[in-house]
Amino acid sequence: MKTGAKVEPLRPKRKCPECGGESQRATYPFCSQRCKDIDLNRWLSGSYAIPVTETDENLTDE
Repeated sequence: MKTGAKVEPLRPKRKCPECGGESQRATYPFCSQRCKDIDLNRWLSGSYAIPVTETDENLTDE
């Protein structure tokens, strides 16, 4: 076995999407449980939404 070999982490380091702090392994990609919970609350309350565009096909069904 080589000694002194460089070990690459499984995941690259990223900034926390909530506060910009350094992400932690236990709460990846967030820096803490608090930031993770804030993001989950936004999803559950409907703050995050995927925009939908109506097509002519959908409008004629009404």
